[in-house]
Amino acid sequence: MNGKKLRRSTSDRIFAGVCGGIAEFFGISSLAVRVLFVVLGPLDFLLYIILAVIIPEE
Repeated sequence: MNGKKLRRSTSDRIFAGVCGGIAEFFGISSLAVRVLFVVLGPLDFLLYIILAVIIPEE
């Protein structure tokens, strides 16, 4: 593994930094992660809240 840890972003954030942190972890665009959350539907709102609580901030 590359030693990266999943963290919420403090610099690339709109609400809690979850999408920015996921994008940094996988090395992809944060816009792509945000679009994916929107496209996948309303259950992702609950998933986002859970991730915002579980994933530590950088």
